[in-house]
Amino acid sequence: MIVYHVVIDTNVIVSSMLKPESIPRTILNLVESGIVIPIFNKQIIDEYKEVLGRKKFGFDNKDINSIMSTILSHGIEYDGVFVEDEIFPDEKDIIFYEVTMDSMQYHQTRLVTGNIKHFPREAFVVTPRELLDIIIENLD
Repeated sequence: MIVYHVVIDTNVIVSSMLKPESIPRTILNLVESGIVIPIFNKQIIDEYKEVLGRKKFGFDNKDINSIMSTILSHGIEYDGVFVEDEIFPDEKDIIFYEVTMDSMQYHQTRLVTGNIKHFPREAFVVTPRELLDIIIENLD
């Protein structure tokens, strides 16, 4: 079985919870099955928790804890590497890119985001749909 190391942007996690039948939810389900290995660091986990806990979403704590548990138990933690010479519209997105770059030293890693324009246009920065297409393409 091929596994995919993936840094998951917060918007993908939010979308997976808002729309249970969505492609982002499929990506999270693939984490549970071991096909997708989430890559994270403490800052990313803290952002997930902060955003998912916002009242405007109204997510149940049980559901938040379940997703966090899935990510933490199936994932790999990397610190991130300092990235310069790249411009990000939102400074909060830099950490996702830095952790991706750190993980790429050891694995072929992709950064999956619903906001592709927030990151440098690189082949490893993909939408949830693009990641799912890559996975389907490589099924045995």
